[in-house]
Amino acid sequence: MTTPPSPPTGPGHSWPPPSPQQTWAPPPGYGYGQHPSALNGFALASLLVGLLCLPPLGIVFGIVALVQIANKRQWGKALAIVGLAVSVAMTGVLVLTAGAVATALGERLDRIGETIEAEGELTDMEDLRKGDCFNVPGGDMMDNRPLIYTIDCAQPHHGEVTHSAPVGLEGAPGSEEADRNTEDACWKAQDAYAMDTWALPDTADMFYFGPSRETWRQGDRRLLCVIATTDEEQRGSLRRDESSLAPAQVEFLKAANALEFLVSRSPDADLEDALPEYQDWARRVYGALGDEAKVLEGHKGRPGMDAAAQATLKEIEAARKLWVKASQARTPAEFDRQWDLAVGAMSLQTEKSLRGAYGLATTIPEWLQESPGGPGGPGGGPGRGGPSTESA
Repeated sequence: MTTPPSPPTGPGHSWPPPSPQQTWAPPPGYGYGQHPSALNGFALASLLVGLLCLPPLGIVFGIVALVQIANKRQWGKALAIVGLAVSVAMTGVLVLTAGAVATALGERLDRIGETIEAEGELTDMEDLRKGDCFNVPGGDMMDNRPLIYTIDCAQPHHGEVTHSAPVGLEGAPGSEEADRNTEDACWKAQDAYAMDTWALPDTADMFYFGPSRETWRQGDRRLLCVIATTDEEQRGSLRRDESSLAPAQVEFLKAANALEFLVSRSPDADLEDALPEYQDWARRVYGALGDEAKVLEGHKGRPGMDAAAQATLKEIEAARKLWVKASQARTPAEFDRQWDLAVGAMSLQTEKSLRGAYGLATTIPEWLQESPGGPGGPGGGPGRGGPSTESA
């Protein structure tokens, strides 16, 4: 059995030693008499206001929250930063949206302001039909989707519809192939609508409004062809189709317009790169000349027609021989030479006399005088190669 050690002697000591005294200190970061801090209200408000209603106010709340959190040792700093970032982003979106709305509204107001410049009844472009005359604000036919105001053709107007119908898919919408097919369709429609092309005013141009890539996907399928005379006030319809012409005039103009159209629409490709295409085109021109010759052969016995018909037939015969040589050319240079000779074989004065014999317009149009080689020259036709536009 072990004997416990004796207690130490001397003053100030006792046995057993007293237990150590328990003391309490506040957790780090807290002072005496303080309670743990709460979430800063502006931090939460910054996120909610910036996300839901007033982003600029959310920026202010976020800045206030960060200052208070630092001074009062509150928590919610991460929330305040998120609220500030969201408020800044939403403010940017709000500014961009407001700018787009303001631009669209401005354009709309501009159009509304323009309506006083156009006489007639506001009409949807889809409702236009062949023979309708109309005005556009400021006479601007190059607008992708102008406001249309239909008006009686006896009144001053900017344009006249020659064709309005659904269009099929001939080449990808907006492609060069589709544009060419659309232009061809509108030229043919104009030649059928105003058959005596020499009677058209020099200010006349062809415009068309057709589907673009975007509107085709949205279901746009309508083609609108127009004769526009925006450079000069036009009164009365330009329409002169089969219903207003004599049978002999119609027969001649169909053949003459088909020839004019064909000669004016040579291949798009460069002659150096597409000689076979040009040779095929020359053969088709040769055939069109033959069709016109057949019509004249049938009409040359009519009173007052013989001399003019015989003179034209003589020129057609010479031109056909040259087009044959062009179709057989072995080089682009040789084709080009025969092409020029073939075009030069047809005389404007002979054409003028023939049209006079038929009782048609005899004033040689400016567009024809400017075409190389006269009728059938490259680019021939009222407004041939002139401006055109697509609908938006």
